[in-house]
Amino acid sequence: MLITFLPQTAYIFILIFARIGTLFMLLPAFSEQSISTRIRLILALMTSLVLYPLVSSNYGVVPQNFPAILFAMGKEMAIAVLIGLTVKLIMAALQIAATTIAFQLGLSFAMGSDPTSGQQTVQIGTFLSMLAVAMIFITNLHYLMIAAMYDSYQLFPVNQPLPVADIAQFATETLTQAFIIGMKLASPFIAYGLIFYFALGILSRLMPQLQVFFLAMPANILVGLMLFMIMLITMMSWYMGHIEAVIGRFIIR
Repeated sequence: MLITFLPQTAYIFILIFARIGTLFMLLPAFSEQSISTRIRLILALMTSLVLYPLVSSNYGVVPQNFPAILFAMGKEMAIAVLIGLTVKLIMAALQIAATTIAFQLGLSFAMGSDPTSGQQTVQIGTFLSMLAVAMIFITNLHYLMIAAMYDSYQLFPVNQPLPVADIAQFATETLTQAFIIGMKLASPFIAYGLIFYFALGILSRLMPQLQVFFLAMPANILVGLMLFMIMLITMMSWYMGHIEAVIGRFIIR
């Protein structure tokens, strides 16, 4: 009797793990390079075990052929990629904002390795990425991500085809929104840069023999960092609220 239940149990658990494991590979705060792969694997396995009694009734019987099993796994992973990349694109807005801010402050040459992504980026981007990850855990947004994992079984039922057209439109809107968010975060510094460089342009015309831009570079960095310190709390609070709104789109209230 136990042997009869084993194939069905293994089939359902593998499909659940395909969706949950892919989500843990893509969702921010869980998919960072600084987090050990073993820790992510353990979290994915434990979450799959918790969700098994809650969502196992959504799955049917084991298919008779192996390609059908692979197709079912591919569908589960595609759903997870949609949810994970949506939130990941919103996180990419920080890099857009950080690059713009660094360019306005004259710090675009200060590059370094980002421990969250493992890529070379401006140091302001590294700081904002690590701060965003810390604030996700501080504000308990990671619980909201786990809730989105569970509600994804109601938004994307197992036995129904994927709405490909709606997914493509949603991905396009999300990418556009990420760029807009990045520009909104950097908008105070864009305005500061316009005013500062406009004033330097006038000063250089009044004193052409003086290297105004070279002498004003330390002042640009100092004033820009002071503005960054003043605006940081407001920027990140608004940004965390936007991340919550994006994740909330995958939660059934």
